[in-house]
Amino acid sequence: MTAKEFYTIFLRNPQVCTDSRNITPGCLFFALTGDSFNGNLFAADALSSGASFAVVDDPAVVSGSNYTLVKNVLEFLQELASFHRSQLNIPVVALTGTNGKTTTKELIQSVLKQQYRVVGTSGNLNNHIGVPLTLLSAGPETEILVVEMGANHPGEIAFLCDIARPTHGLITNVGKAHLEGFGSFDGVVVTKSELFRFVSRTGGTWFLNSDDEHLSAIAGDYPSITYGSDGSPSVKGIAEAGGYQLAASVSLPDQSEFVAKTSLTGNYNLYNVLAAAAVGYQFGMSAVKIRAGIEGYMPSNMRSQWKVTAGNRLLLDAYNANPSSMALAIRHFASLNLPMSVLILGDMFELGNESAVEHAEIVRLVRTFSFHAVYLAGKEFFNCARGPGLQAFPDTESLIAELQRNPLQGCTILVKGSRGMKLEKSLNYL
Repeated sequence: MTAKEFYTIFLRNPQVCTDSRNITPGCLFFALTGDSFNGNLFAADALSSGASFAVVDDPAVVSGSNYTLVKNVLEFLQELASFHRSQLNIPVVALTGTNGKTTTKELIQSVLKQQYRVVGTSGNLNNHIGVPLTLLSAGPETEILVVEMGANHPGEIAFLCDIARPTHGLITNVGKAHLEGFGSFDGVVVTKSELFRFVSRTGGTWFLNSDDEHLSAIAGDYPSITYGSDGSPSVKGIAEAGGYQLAASVSLPDQSEFVAKTSLTGNYNLYNVLAAAAVGYQFGMSAVKIRAGIEGYMPSNMRSQWKVTAGNRLLLDAYNANPSSMALAIRHFASLNLPMSVLILGDMFELGNESAVEHAEIVRLVRTFSFHAVYLAGKEFFNCARGPGLQAFPDTESLIAELQRNPLQGCTILVKGSRGMKLEKSLNYL
């Protein structure tokens, strides 16, 4: 059966599930297979839990008419999503970038939802599985799709564009991340720009941070909706001085102005706010609704999230980290000039041959500030962090042991590291 033929079944059962533990009645179960799991083995469980059909690629598990046997389940899921996209006559806003993708995506959704019925990427499900699932979650009532695209190898963004066919696009920024897969910073630029090449080739709308020289070079003279703080962008903004949380003063092309008091921390989030404002304005939204959407967004999931514990105040930014985002977070935290300020930093992953150098650069940056205490966790930091004022640990468990022996009290603490470090384990001891 082809994806096009299967589409009539999907229309009758438009809920898609890939985890047999989270079956909803009448859904379609796609038995994905990975390095450490085989969804085919759970197809029967999915059906007994209420799934209407199971899409599998192992003939041995087929035992009834509610099994659909295909050559490759993942490819079939992608083909079905691509066909579904072809049936949707709606705008698709796609975004990628090194830092701020998910925050910007959430801000854009929050803004657009003030006026439109919007479906967007859930969490950071932004890869070759997540993007198809996002597309398939759009129903006939959906007016705008917002799709986040991630990549750690060349060609991945181009592949996702062929499935999602975005009509609008933006790149938040380009920086040093996933160097192990991209090979170099230039590899990052080339891969992220695959989104621009698709949008420009198809005559779509491009949103450009005109303050960023790398992004300006990518866009060239392609007509864009610009946003930034310098020059004369379409949407202009500055960060108001002072406070834990960002207040952004925004000017729109229709001469309307407003100050959005966000729940985000760090002036580096200004561009994420301006991107959302530019998208909202392009879709005909008023300053009042744009401001409401920006102010209504609440950070979560360990992304620039303030958290108060029994003994300390935490700035939790431990969902992910790379050299660019780590440096920005440290500089911002230092600029707050808080008494008893403490850093807890974890290793940055997927940096390949540049890993030792990049971790050493972060250590040098940390030394330029006067923090009350600095805790560094992970093999890379442990190998390069020496000297007074730094406490280094080979892993998160060793860090936790130290926090248990010598608890921190009355501190404001930045917690940041790559997802694989699982620094959230330390929160019970802060």
